Amino acid sequence: MTPLNVASLDDIAEAGSPLLVLIGPPAAGKSRIGKRVARRLGVPFIDTDRLVAAEHGAIPTIFAERGEQVFRELEASAVLGALGRHAVVSLGGGAVMTPAVAEALDGHPVVLLTVTEGAATERLDPETRPLVRDGIGAWVALVQKRMPTYRALAVAEWDTSTRPIEAIADEIAQWVSAHATPAGES
Repeated sequence: MTPLNVASLDDIAEAGSPLLVLIGPPAAGKSRIGKRVARRLGVPFIDTDRLVAAEHGAIPTIFAERGEQVFRELEASAVLGALGRHAVVSLGGGAVMTPAVAEALDGHPVVLLTVTEGAATERLDPETRPLVRDGIGAWVALVQKRMPTYRALAVAEWDTSTRPIEAIADEIAQWVSAHATPAGES
């Protein structure tokens, strides 16, 4: 774990504000770890990709039939809505590249989950991830492009490549509990 701007977390965990926002590349484990962290903290888990899919259909279909730009607009709307909830929120890997989303994350407890190329190779399913359907080379290029934005937005970082996800979820839940103000307090 790499803590960054931890002091700013004291003012952000109020009702109507997420306890935690998870960002990172495809295959980093944002959804799997996010569900576990939410369970440990006793709050809802919101996966913004699932919100988009539930309302608009499968993400690969949206990409194929309506294009990436339409998907990004739908995604931004889902993210902005989720950021108004007291929950653990997991963003799709590219959500932070939309300027309105990146701006909206300012002041929230954003944790970056990273994964090595080798671990991502084992986890990626190109059928469900349109931007990496061309394989690990596409993933590497995507991550290189996005990493500066991920790191600029995150206040802490965990690598998910080799450690058990239960241990990572425990650490993140402990980190949130140590740095967040209880709901309703300022």
